[in-house]
Amino acid sequence: MAKTKRIGILTAGGDSPGLNAAIRGVGKAASGFYGMEMIGFRDGFRGLVEERRLKLDKAALAGILTVGGTILGTSRDKPHRMLIDGRTRDMTDVIVENYKKYDLHALVCLGGGGTQKNALHLSKAGLNVITLPKTIDNDVAMTDATFGFATALDIAT
Repeated sequence: MAKTKRIGILTAGGDSPGLNAAIRGVGKAASGFYGMEMIGFRDGFRGLVEERRLKLDKAALAGILTVGGTILGTSRDKPHRMLIDGRTRDMTDVIVENYKKYDLHALVCLGGGGTQKNALHLSKAGLNVITLPKTIDNDVAMTDATFGFATALDIAT
């Protein structure tokens, strides 16, 4: 019998409308269509460093569509420049180690331009990374519209 594949997911950067819907959508596709397990990491890349995680099964994803913000929390920490015990450190190796420890096949990163750069950094370190661009500013290169932008535009106009 084939081993169940597992993906990790995190939200990073500022908050944006639609994050929980995106988390739920990824989770439903991963489990329902592909038979994968999904682990959520709390507070962005810091959660992957500090191993703050939760299993995102059907029960955990139920009812999050109407909840604001992100059930995972978010932060602006960068893998290669993270404040740990009062010192700025490169935590890339720790992230790679934990990625392997949890037997992840991919890491899904939801975030804006900074998150996209951080995901590229991790990809160059050997991780399989998928990004979902989100920003209320709609300023992520090579996208027509990011989720979060339409809601921000509706509220502003």
